[in-house]
Amino acid sequence: MLNESNPLNVRPAAQASAETPEPVREIDPLRINTESGQPIRDHCSVVVEDVLTIKVEDVGNFELMCTPTDTVALAVGFLLAEDMIASAKEIVRLLPQSEPHIVTVRIEDPEQVVAGRNLVVTSSCGMCGSRNIFSFMEGLRNSRDTLRIAPSVFRTASQHMCDRQALFARTGGTHAAAIFSADGEVVSMGEDIGRHNALDKAIGKCLLESRSVQGHGVILSGRISLEMLAKAAQAGLEIVAGISAPTSMAVDMAERLGITLCGFVREDRATVYTHAHRIHGADVGA
Repeated sequence: MLNESNPLNVRPAAQASAETPEPVREIDPLRINTESGQPIRDHCSVVVEDVLTIKVEDVGNFELMCTPTDTVALAVGFLLAEDMIASAKEIVRLLPQSEPHIVTVRIEDPEQVVAGRNLVVTSSCGMCGSRNIFSFMEGLRNSRDTLRIAPSVFRTASQHMCDRQALFARTGGTHAAAIFSADGEVVSMGEDIGRHNALDKAIGKCLLESRSVQGHGVILSGRISLEMLAKAAQAGLEIVAGISAPTSMAVDMAERLGITLCGFVREDRATVYTHAHRIHGADVGA
């Protein structure tokens, strides 16, 4: 039974130790002038890449290559994205540990989860381990239609995301995902070497805080692939925006699910690919 004061039964001491590793390593590489060939030592920071093992009891083990921060949020977001849970209420227990990075999870009804083989999810492959991604997509629900925003919200949310990218500022080596409200305020932020992990972290934080993402959008620091669109759809986000381009399958899926999809969200522009009616003034003549 869930504890109201600690609904996911996360061990506080274990969570604290698991959530506070140093995500950056200091090194002294050579910087070479490509014209003169002159080398100099150039101190810099690199983002840490490590393995997180998510052990879902009576289902299987899943190994993610990630930045080892917000590991509990990453695990919860991953479970939702992989359709092992529909909400945080279905998690009976979470036991994180930091050395090595492991999050052990018990869910209410593991027998309902079709267990696949153990898999390694790299920082770039997203849903590589899904056995039938198209079957999964067919099961996604259509988006709700409650969110309306002014065009300026994209600029506000994008700036807030950039301002909070602490790891990127130090290393230049991470992606980010920021869930935003109708006024552009960022309510949850994830940062990781992997685009998919960053989105899972942002969604997972909302689940851990019992915060609904219904009526919210998300802005991404990179391109919008089918997997990214699927994760957003599974969480119930209504707008998916990115600073880079979407893929053709992401556009098709957004159109089918009723999600507003925007790419090239930079400075004073945004390209709206699907369902422009959520953006004030954008659906004129559509």
